[in-house]
Amino acid sequence: MTGFPAAALAIALSLSGGSTMAQPAAGAPEVQSAAPEVGAGRGGTNNSQQPTSTEQSSDTGQERSPAPQGVAPRPAVPVEPIVPAPPFASRGRPDAAEVEQEMARQLGVLRGTVTIPNQSAGILIQPVGRDWRTWRTTVLTIAGAVVVLGTVALLAGLFLWKGPTPIESGRSGRSMARYNWLERFNHWMVASSFIILALTGLNITFGVYVLRPVIGPEAFTAVTWWGQAAHQYVSFAFVVGLAGMLAAWARDNWPRRVDVAWVKAGGPLAKGHPPAGRFNAAQKALFWFQVGGGALVAVSGYLLMAPALLDNITDQQLAHLVHGVMAMLLIAVILGHIYVGTIGTEGAFETMSTGRVDVNYAREHHSAWVDEQQAAARRLAAGD
Repeated sequence: MTGFPAAALAIALSLSGGSTMAQPAAGAPEVQSAAPEVGAGRGGTNNSQQPTSTEQSSDTGQERSPAPQGVAPRPAVPVEPIVPAPPFASRGRPDAAEVEQEMARQLGVLRGTVTIPNQSAGILIQPVGRDWRTWRTTVLTIAGAVVVLGTVALLAGLFLWKGPTPIESGRSGRSMARYNWLERFNHWMVASSFIILALTGLNITFGVYVLRPVIGPEAFTAVTWWGQAAHQYVSFAFVVGLAGMLAAWARDNWPRRVDVAWVKAGGPLAKGHPPAGRFNAAQKALFWFQVGGGALVAVSGYLLMAPALLDNITDQQLAHLVHGVMAMLLIAVILGHIYVGTIGTEGAFETMSTGRVDVNYAREHHSAWVDEQQAAARRLAAGD
């Protein structure tokens, strides 16, 4: 009976078409993977495709180590060499060092490229800036102090030596109109704005040496901050006043023959009182200097307030130079004008405080103008 199950099993296997095949023993070559197995226990100990070298792979760019046994090396792929770009100097353009030297020679600056309106932001190196800083901190400061303090000392010495110039014939008790209210208003607007501009400007130049040690750094910072704001805004009143003075007094300040005679006679140092019109030659020179100098100070100051209008820092430094020099000269000249118009000459201050002047004062200092006014009054009285 034991032979019947074995025969039945053989018949069943033959009928199934061999769909169920006997499994080969472990480690037989028929079941090995196409890729080489690594390690003992994978594919048996007799695996002939296991790597025979334990050498570590080399870094990229170094010579490849010999191929392991049983693996054919890959053929080298030809690669075209990378050709380096030609040097900058051989591209038909000047060398960068030559460009920098030429810019430094012409402009004194080395600049880059910026896309904002303020082109001065592209300045990299400006050797001339050191010279300008030296001028700003030494020449302007020292020369400005000499000019301003020297003028004050000169006027003080003149007052102690001569005192005020009196009306030689004494007061007449009669007066005549010299300035109308609009002329006086414009004059005092220019005078007050100039005083504020002068004081705040002097603080910017000398305050760190003179004022800060006295009031301390905190108070000095506050004073300077408000001072620079006043300096900028009050400048508009000063410019408007200069335009008003030019419109009101330009005709009377035009040079005439009588001015030449006044200068030849010695001017303010002449013996007696040479004839003069409404304004003598010295007053006319002061007028045109104040108008021209004030215009230069205003234009240069507004350019400094809006530096984007000057895309070259050298131009900004030039504007600062013009502004500083003209401001110091204007301060010195106006100090002389203030002295003559107040304590230096008897009866002079009344002309701007009341608009009227004593007849004897007018005849001594402006005799030609008095004759013109009297002639005009006679024509008016005669009905001409």
